[in-house]
Amino acid sequence: MGGALLRVTAVWAVSTLTMLALAGILPDFRLQAADGDSATRIAITAASGAGAFGVLSALVWPLLVRALLLMPALVLGLLVFVLNGSMLLIALSVVPDGRGAVEPETAVVVAAVMSAASSATSTFLTVRDDGAYRRRLARLADRQRRLSGGDGGRARPPGTVFLQLDGVGHAVLRDALRPRDNRPPVMETVAAWVGGTHTVTPWRTDWSSQTGASQLGILHGSNEDVPAFRWYEKKSGEVMVSNRPTSAAVLQRRAAARAGHDGLLTVDGASRGNLFTGGADELALVLSVAARRSKRNRSRSGYFAYFSDPANATRTAASFVAEVCREICQSTRAKLRRESPRVGRGGLYPFIRAFATVVERDVVVAAVSGDILSGRTAIYADLVAYDEVAHHSGPRSRDAQQVLARLDRSIALIAKVAERAPRDYRIVLLSDHGQSPGATFAGAYGLTLEDLVRAGCGLPVPKAVGRTASGAEAREAARAALHRPEKDDTDQEEARPVVLASGNLGLISFPDVPGRMSREAIDRRHPALLHTLANHPGVGFLLVRSETEGAVVLGANGAEHHLDTHRVIKESPLALFGPGAAEAVRRTAHFRNTPDIMVNSAYDAATGEVHAFEEQIGSHGGLGGEQGHPFLLWPVQLSAPVAAGEELVGAERVHTVLRRWLREADGPEVPEVSVETDERASDDGVLSDGAQGLAQESRIPSPMAVPFPAADPVLPDKAR
Repeated sequence: MGGALLRVTAVWAVSTLTMLALAGILPDFRLQAADGDSATRIAITAASGAGAFGVLSALVWPLLVRALLLMPALVLGLLVFVLNGSMLLIALSVVPDGRGAVEPETAVVVAAVMSAASSATSTFLTVRDDGAYRRRLARLADRQRRLSGGDGGRARPPGTVFLQLDGVGHAVLRDALRPRDNRPPVMETVAAWVGGTHTVTPWRTDWSSQTGASQLGILHGSNEDVPAFRWYEKKSGEVMVSNRPTSAAVLQRRAAARAGHDGLLTVDGASRGNLFTGGADELALVLSVAARRSKRNRSRSGYFAYFSDPANATRTAASFVAEVCREICQSTRAKLRRESPRVGRGGLYPFIRAFATVVERDVVVAAVSGDILSGRTAIYADLVAYDEVAHHSGPRSRDAQQVLARLDRSIALIAKVAERAPRDYRIVLLSDHGQSPGATFAGAYGLTLEDLVRAGCGLPVPKAVGRTASGAEAREAARAALHRPEKDDTDQEEARPVVLASGNLGLISFPDVPGRMSREAIDRRHPALLHTLANHPGVGFLLVRSETEGAVVLGANGAEHHLDTHRVIKESPLALFGPGAAEAVRRTAHFRNTPDIMVNSAYDAATGEVHAFEEQIGSHGGLGGEQGHPFLLWPVQLSAPVAAGEELVGAERVHTVLRRWLREADGPEVPEVSVETDERASDDGVLSDGAQGLAQESRIPSPMAVPFPAADPVLPDKAR
């Protein structure tokens, strides 16, 4: 009791001093009567205002945030400051004799600074009071036991936390765990685990080495018919994009129909910061439900866990601004040093990076910590910070290394929370893919993939493209093959192909041709196109469908690999891409949504470099290098993912491993739902009403998670 009273007194004193200082600095903020007051009277006014503001923050603030959960994240984040300032105005209105007054715009600034100061003081004192820290966690555990009706003790089977470090390849992780030049490893926490409490191994992705395909397979057990991050579907005439809420919702329904269950997290699970729910009831920042606007959509409930303390918004806002400034400085330094390869990092990118590396990280870590303290059984969270920075700075850049160090601190924070949880927890780290470095295709060759395709089809291209060696060669080949001069043909323009990019994977579709266009039909329509693409130095291989040979891979100089018959002409274009490449491409070749032509960029085995068809110098999405080799790191108490000498291949296989680990911990088993895709699902793979009913009946309701506490000591100014 004495320690708690001391903390309250200290926070009140700091808030009072902060208010006095701001009143002396800001002209629109006063704490005295118009004709002046004594120093003692001003101090009493400040103490009264600070006390009233503190009471309002503790009692009213959580109710306001809960009422605004359906608002988008950025809107809620900005509204936090307005509401915080409004509470300060209310607090000053109760000061006797009207001595406190502040302009509304100034109130926002004063409230933000006071919240930050009081939170910093509370955190400083509580972190150093181990007894208070343990008592606080014990109270949280007792509250969860009352809500769930269980004993909540350590006798319960252990829970499992799956933390996905988006885009961190096995090789990058391995380097981050090694001491460097007498300095500690970049990821000290994880380095201490490996070789002791945890074991790590690489696994191999499918051909589509990107989050959409990998996380769908990991969480839902099926990533069939997901050929890339984005692709054109001829049946609907729409472009599917994995990180678009409507597309993510469709992909999740299709996966549930094929797998026969709702996902890995169906029973007592939480999904945080992911593209898909995994079948969880507790959701925060989950894209597949982001488009819903109903009380049943709790994806934004994670905001309450974080924004229930106004100081969190202030702290995150300060970190957000710092990250924007950091990115501007780092990109300016790269320009001045003329680093190569390099891509543009202006426009909105500094803000996008700051959102991914600060806001999303803080909210996800807070939500996971709340899940752990509430004793939830299975938690899966995605931390996207590294992937975002590595795309623009490079996977092994100094910028990306700094992000890895901050992620390590977040992992350490979660591990510390787990030590105080009402049950034991096993923490599993994994990634969904890696990243491969390299100059962009446009940067290396002066034209985009779309330019090359248009030139190979005899369609007009920009003059600058025509002056490049690749563009001129493609145009001449097309003109000779078509036996006509180049011109802007209206009919050709109407039938122009759709060209999309997914890292170093390109997808070409002819929307006016129903079904998948064959190699023979493409040659009849555009005689120079396949030859132009296959022989370009920036292209590694093409995948097409032959009317007689089935799936065929084309390479330079007439090389072919017939995947269905295993016939190879000259040398297989896939040989350079390592073992398993043919199997991965063959699987994708028979997807319903595979485009007419798939293009994988060239790969330099000596340097590990590829050429992204997007503006990225660290890319993933296809075959070649470290992008296809993420990692899986698990506690030694769990069984090995695969038998000795066997390779873990494919996101769907990772799903089966994670399910087995849940069973080994006596955790929930994913309920099976027998679904015949051709009878129980619609044409687009969505579960039929009957199948959805079975899936819902098989789910076990889970207790509501305890919101993460305001100003809790486990949420310091994280991961700087």
